[in-house]
Amino acid sequence: MSSRKASDLFVECLEAEGVKYVFGIPGEETLDLNESLHDSSVTFVPVRHEQGGAYMADMYGRLTGRAGVCLGTLGPGATNLITAVADAFLDRSPLVALTGQADLQRMHKESHQHIDIVSMFKPVTKWNTRLNGAGVIPEVVRKAFKVAQEPKPGPTHIELPEDVMDDETDARPLPTSKRERRLEPSAGDTLAAAELIRNAANPIVLAGNGVSRVGAAPALREFARATGIGVAETFMGKGALDFEDPNARGTVGLQSRDYALAGFEDADVVITVGYDLVEHAPSNWNPKRNKTIICIDSVPPEVDEHFVTEIDLVGDLYHILSRLTDELRHEARTISASRLDDIVLGRFEAAKDDDAFPMQPPRALWEIRKALGRHDMLISDVGLHKLWIARMFPAHEPNTVLIANGLAGMGIALPTAIAAKLVHPGRNVVTVNGDGGFLMNVQELETAVRLKTPIVNVIWENSQFGSIVWKQDKKFGRHFGTDFTNPDFVKLADAFGMPAWRCESVEDFGRHLRHALSLELPSLIVVPIDYSLDVSISEELGTETVAA
Repeated sequence: MSSRKASDLFVECLEAEGVKYVFGIPGEETLDLNESLHDSSVTFVPVRHEQGGAYMADMYGRLTGRAGVCLGTLGPGATNLITAVADAFLDRSPLVALTGQADLQRMHKESHQHIDIVSMFKPVTKWNTRLNGAGVIPEVVRKAFKVAQEPKPGPTHIELPEDVMDDETDARPLPTSKRERRLEPSAGDTLAAAELIRNAANPIVLAGNGVSRVGAAPALREFARATGIGVAETFMGKGALDFEDPNARGTVGLQSRDYALAGFEDADVVITVGYDLVEHAPSNWNPKRNKTIICIDSVPPEVDEHFVTEIDLVGDLYHILSRLTDELRHEARTISASRLDDIVLGRFEAAKDDDAFPMQPPRALWEIRKALGRHDMLISDVGLHKLWIARMFPAHEPNTVLIANGLAGMGIALPTAIAAKLVHPGRNVVTVNGDGGFLMNVQELETAVRLKTPIVNVIWENSQFGSIVWKQDKKFGRHFGTDFTNPDFVKLADAFGMPAWRCESVEDFGRHLRHALSLELPSLIVVPIDYSLDVSISEELGTETVAA
């Protein structure tokens, strides 16, 4: 192959990895890369802030299992990416971040916009490097995608010095792996785990984000059906079981009595499946350290004094669950009810008759659930509304109620919804935002309008940082530094060229939502919300144990 520009080779490597989109903002130091992207099969999606682009890449990776790609230039462009890259790191989303950089020849001295980006990205990536020569591009790109996508997935980063990308090379892309090798537990360990479960008096499953991430929900559902063992879900594990499944024990992780009421207090064996400690510490469900724990995950478990495992079944979750099901299917247990589900779903169903206005959260969530199909998607921003969604919004399928519960950064919902709609154009996508978090990436409304991604953005408006008010009031009996004013969101949306409505009654919300979902362009609905109803909906559930 004849010699050509390094940036052309770099883009050929992206194409070899199956990259469809690069989300970002071009810069002077990425001129060559952007020129090469223009002549490729990759679609470059200009965004209005680098953080928005990285959040889009984050969601693209989470939904597809293939690394999303984001781009920023050097200095401030790169630093603007970091928050969303860190979100992908703690939410385990495969992502490759690309940043421009100054020429190699001026990195040894003080120089305009030059800072050590590689060092800054080190704590929030699985691997990151500077491209020091054109000839290594194929290896660097292949490694960045391989590391980002292998268990547990997460972000990687490549820094692209301007002079390297302008260099000439005759290197060519490396072949991509057709099938990534997965570790498998030994037959002995699998049989030993089955024996522990068989002899348990009260086993229970705790399902986390990893179930949806690897497509293991069908195997988990069959395991629960065949064995009669109940399954509780973390916030990010919602939908692993259909909430109507008789084996569903509800979503745990908000209040101190969640686990007890879901069955963990009486459980002697806890089977964790795709559970990630970053969501909620095991001290909340194993405070006495007396549970026998079987860990099923794609990588060996983290070390924690409350998470000392008896057996680790590491590898393909679907395969492991299927083998356990085959061993245990003839010894099904009697299905027991979940008091947690009884309380939460009972309050949710009662909400349909709540005519109070401003709306209370359960009624607003009831209207959204009523308007969405089982495969449609609700994406939560971060704030008090996130806790309400985690607590109460029922999911039928995995990856349909999307909650950021690792880094949990405000402003995530709008940009991630754009990516979700690009991945699943046939599904309805709704975001729920607080009026605090929405303005943090509001500029991406322009991106949504330009791309014609018909997402519906719902803003719960109360002119406060609601979760902090809730925490301060509980701890101090008063709140401080939490009040603000808002723009007229309807006029703001109109300025971006999208329809918007403000609800003046309870009935308005459902009507506006159904209309918005019928449109072929993005829209916005403002819902005055009343947070006086405590998200800790029952004293029986205890005090909160999690931050928004």
